[in-house]
Amino acid sequence: MLDQSFEYYWSVLFGLILIRYFLIAGGAYWLFYRWQQPSLKRTLRRSPPSLQAIRTDIKLSVLSAIVFALGAAFILREYNLGRTLVYSDPAQYGLWYLAASFMTVLLLQDSYFYFIHRAAHHPRLFKWMHHGHHRSGDPSPWTSFAFDLPEALIQALFFVAIVFVIPLHIGTLIAVLLTMTLWAVWNHLGFELFPANFSRHWLTRWLIGPTHHAIHHRKYTAHYGLYFTLWDRLLGTQDPNYESVFDATLNRPSREL
Repeated sequence: MLDQSFEYYWSVLFGLILIRYFLIAGGAYWLFYRWQQPSLKRTLRRSPPSLQAIRTDIKLSVLSAIVFALGAAFILREYNLGRTLVYSDPAQYGLWYLAASFMTVLLLQDSYFYFIHRAAHHPRLFKWMHHGHHRSGDPSPWTSFAFDLPEALIQALFFVAIVFVIPLHIGTLIAVLLTMTLWAVWNHLGFELFPANFSRHWLTRWLIGPTHHAIHHRKYTAHYGLYFTLWDRLLGTQDPNYESVFDATLNRPSREL
């Protein structure tokens, strides 16, 4: 795949991104919405997703895949030209650096996402930048990659920039992209999977999950993070009722947030 044209990179990467989306988001949808598992299904939705909502999410996700593939193709071309800080030999910085750089990128991406996401909810920006993501109402796995074009461009820009700022092993970069996809699908799952102490445990209370993000889709003024609750807690956008809503999902098949 190396030393090919930009168009070749884009077409292959576009296909891979779409396959990733349909495998992970589609697989989660099939598991939780089609294959009945009552013991696992603590729903956060008011009703099942409509066919129209799913179609809208998929259309926006395909558009996002086009944008992310352009960014990935650009990164790959620049890598081949030796202009990025992406490297292939794990020993170049040591094995410890693989884990350290992975966590660093997650923290930086979470910070970037929080402030971009919060800005996108400003009344002057929301309609053209972020409305599409909320168009389907309560989220489902299909919503995880559904971005309007301006938002997709801004989100892809993070990865285009980070490879010129921080040395990253190519495996670390792939791991971050996979983590982003899995976490986004989890956040938009529409079901809570974890026990009651998840929202209160000293470690997991800092992690964003389905209940945390479902509240955001009902209350646009809360919960803007991607992976962590750090910025929401620091800047006062953490919903004070989050823990009680989390607890309510353990005892009811559905819950109004």
